Amino acid sequence: MFTNPVVRADAPDPFVTRAGDAWWMFHTNAGGRNVPVRRSADLVDWSEPEEALPELPGWADPGKTWAPEAIQLAPDRFVLYYTVAGRDSGRQCVGRAVASEPQGPYRDDSTEPFICQAELGGAIDASPFRDTDGTLWLLWKNDGNAIGVDTWLWSQRLSPDGLTLVGEPTKLLKQTEPWEGTLIEGPFFHRRDGKLFLFFAANAYDKETYAEGYAVCDGPEGPCRKAPENPILRTNEVASGPGHASMAESDGRTWLVYHAWPPGQEGATDPGRQVWLDEVVWTDGKPVVKGPTGGPQPRP
Repeated sequence: MFTNPVVRADAPDPFVTRAGDAWWMFHTNAGGRNVPVRRSADLVDWSEPEEALPELPGWADPGKTWAPEAIQLAPDRFVLYYTVAGRDSGRQCVGRAVASEPQGPYRDDSTEPFICQAELGGAIDASPFRDTDGTLWLLWKNDGNAIGVDTWLWSQRLSPDGLTLVGEPTKLLKQTEPWEGTLIEGPFFHRRDGKLFLFFAANAYDKETYAEGYAVCDGPEGPCRKAPENPILRTNEVASGPGHASMAESDGRTWLVYHAWPPGQEGATDPGRQVWLDEVVWTDGKPVVKGPTGGPQPRP
């Protein structure tokens, strides 16, 4: 059995991936690290963080390195996409870095941001996805709420090595529903039984109104339709502002990994946004999150 949260320290925007014989978690900068990375054998017990990205590229400034996600493209090749402060634009931009092992060290040899969209407030929350036909895609959000404009979720195809964008970007979704407030963010794709799901968080990250929803897309370039039952994960008596999730499948079960605040401590630095783990069941082809849960439950 285990009891949430599975990481009791500040570990915002958690992303988990399986590589080798372990699960790896990357999350937004904390503890003086650019990109913290943790290891687990079971999604429940996580190691103390190490540094996955020891050096930032020359065009970036430290201190605002957010929402990293990695994808394995070969046995000895991993690409990390991360949000970082772009010096020239003064906005958050997306960078990419490469490593031979899942935990790094990752190196970014670029001379400019991978994606920036400074005129749209910046670019954040990049998420790579390999579709069933082998094509690679990248999702991200333009940081419109930083300048008072719409926040769109974007999709664009990636080259096989993950280092070049192919074609033109496509707008998928923006904030439209009352529960979303002024923004949506933290997107990721998940394909199940032939259907492509687009999960996303919405509303202010430091408020109890932050929550998680999803849409169903015809393909990685859309169109996408938001689920009428959104949000599927929201504040309750044990966790506040749950969202910015990733998904893991283990032994035939689906798990949502997400951050949340202790109730009444939204926006506080200690303990900050902790990591929670709850099961997702698929009812009539729709995801239902069994959480946030505060009591004991069976381990994955």
